[in-house]
Amino acid sequence: MLNSIVEWIVQTVNAWGYLGIFAAMFLESSFFPFPSEVIMIPAGYLAFKGEMNLLAAIVTGISGSLAGAIFNYYLAMHFGRRFLLRYGRYFFLDEKGLAKLENFFARHGEISTFNGRLIPGIRQYISLPAGLARMPLGRFALYTALGAGIWVTVLALLGYFLGANEEKVSHYLHNATFVALAGVAGLSLFYWLRHRAKEEL
Repeated sequence: MLNSIVEWIVQTVNAWGYLGIFAAMFLESSFFPFPSEVIMIPAGYLAFKGEMNLLAAIVTGISGSLAGAIFNYYLAMHFGRRFLLRYGRYFFLDEKGLAKLENFFARHGEISTFNGRLIPGIRQYISLPAGLARMPLGRFALYTALGAGIWVTVLALLGYFLGANEEKVSHYLHNATFVALAGVAGLSLFYWLRHRAKEEL
């Protein structure tokens, strides 16, 4: 049963091509929490088989993630908190959830749009408090692209190097996520120390 589902997902990604990757990653990064794992891992596997270009799949995935994040950013910036609370419940976002996102953004600052991309449950919605706070778009796009780039690349490489062995993919996905989060923690610490040093000058 599981092998049939995996085969169907791979065939679907293959049929949609790069446009399908972009659309699915846009959804994953915006208002609909679509799991990126079921898109980027099969895309990496198709690159392993020679049916896709690995770099093109990764760039497309990052582009879709960035576009979806910017959509959320502008949604929050132009329509505000009341709008998000009114319609967010239709997309698994309530007042409590939005408050947690705002607290996360307030605690970690603008860098949260980078490291938040690698945290399940925050990844899809971290753009909202950034938009509400009117974070400069250039920095938002840069941090989002870097964070999404790590996650998309990890998933695509998993599919590429582990091939069709779904059991190995499941086993290593947790470890890969841990490594990515460790890297983010180090970069976040560097950002915090640099920001603190600037404030002391």
